[in-house]
Amino acid sequence: MKKLLGPVGIIMIVIVLLALLFIPKYNSLVTAEENVDSKWAQVENQLQRRYDLIPNLVESVKGYANHEQEVIASITQARAQMGSANTPEEQASANDALNGALSRLLVVVENYPTLKADANFRQLMDELAGTENRLAVAREDYNNEVQGFNKIVKRFPGNLIAGLFGFEQKEYFKAAAGAEQAPSVDFSESSKQ
Repeated sequence: MKKLLGPVGIIMIVIVLLALLFIPKYNSLVTAEENVDSKWAQVENQLQRRYDLIPNLVESVKGYANHEQEVIASITQARAQMGSANTPEEQASANDALNGALSRLLVVVENYPTLKADANFRQLMDELAGTENRLAVAREDYNNEVQGFNKIVKRFPGNLIAGLFGFEQKEYFKAAAGAEQAPSVDFSESSKQ
């Protein structure tokens, strides 16, 4: 019995040591993944706020810019795409389309000085600007959490535990191609016709 107790004791000690190493790493992966999901929920919250503001903005503009139907239609289409997006990747793509449509709307607004002076429109634009700022902060917070999570998933021994339990790297919320360039605004008389 004493001969058997020695190898079994060593095996038990090794198992306990491995458990003491793996359990904290597993728990850190779970915590990091929950942090990523929480930050993504904040991004979705701001995307929803913007999604809800846009119909009011479009209605304000419609009265002044009846002949700018193409811009209004593109915003409506981009908003619908945002509403049907389910994954972070789909939401990022829909966000890019919505950003492009909103930038075209701002060009239209520049052509209507009375619209810019309208109190309802100004209030909506201020709310939208505030939402865009909160959205930028939420995206940055999300990307920071993704970075932390991905580091845990890639580093040793986290990569072993992540692979063993099915944790995969998360996608960053990326800017659209060409987002580094501001939209062009043409104030010439020919653009107002």
